[in-house]
Amino acid sequence: MNKFSIAVHGGAGPDSEFIRQNIQGYKDGISRALNAGYKILERGGSSVDAVEAAVNEMENDGLFNAGKGAALNAKAEVELCASIMSGKHRKSGAVAIVKNVKNPVSLARAVMEKTEHIYLGSYGALDFAKKINAPLEPDSYFITPHAYEQYDEARKEAGVTDNEIAEEQLTKRMHGTVGAVAVDVHGNVAAATSTGGTEFAKEGRIGDSSMIGVGAFARNETCAVSTTGDGEYHILYVSAFHITALMEYKGMSVQEACRFLIHEKCKDVEGDMGIIAVDPQGNVALEFNSERMHRGYKTCDGKLHVAIYDEQL
Repeated sequence: MNKFSIAVHGGAGPDSEFIRQNIQGYKDGISRALNAGYKILERGGSSVDAVEAAVNEMENDGLFNAGKGAALNAKAEVELCASIMSGKHRKSGAVAIVKNVKNPVSLARAVMEKTEHIYLGSYGALDFAKKINAPLEPDSYFITPHAYEQYDEARKEAGVTDNEIAEEQLTKRMHGTVGAVAVDVHGNVAAATSTGGTEFAKEGRIGDSSMIGVGAFARNETCAVSTTGDGEYHILYVSAFHITALMEYKGMSVQEACRFLIHEKCKDVEGDMGIIAVDPQGNVALEFNSERMHRGYKTCDGKLHVAIYDEQL
């Protein structure tokens, strides 16, 4: 039997007073996500089921920027993005800038399994969600008091001109994502990522989380990867695929590949980048260059490891 394991992240970026005040809540959320996925792996379930369950848990939490608790764009609206990939058949699904879908990562999985496509966006994705009876929620469900406070602060500071708005988006770098990677008892890896976007972003902005090879990627021959942080940098470096390429072409371990990308290849990047990955042998890697990354992992020994700052796991 293969050594199964799961790792999750709840976003990487700058620290804040809100995070400091809610440390235990974040840690509890990470723990619940890990346990939701672990229960599936423990009974021999698939890695795809495990990462979907873990991400669903964080999408429903309200503290994380995904699903409930998503960021508000410049029009005070929620636009959700997510992706999922199975390493066994290299099948994937993704949705971008969708509204009212309670669990975007589950919709991404439906795209993977129930259509001939990989990527659906906006009203087409919402129409597909309605056709498959995916759970929907009104706009008010997704907007938490904290998300609105962040939006209102950004709106007041940004002013009204496009130049001021653009400058504010570049300097504040307020963002968040959730993700999970897992390997099951059969040695199959999977990855999933979901996000509520960036506070006060322009309507229609598509981040890295929904992009296969950027926000998520999985191959049984190498590993499964989920990213977080400044999405534009992950898009530039094609981060998730970058990790698997380093393993395949350079013979690096999953830990070496993640460490090299974040701390060597991207060492001059003036932004926040985080990454989690797991290989078919159950080895876990978690790397970030930011002030914090909500993260954790649980392996087949049953031990739970959770952290937010640079403490050892």
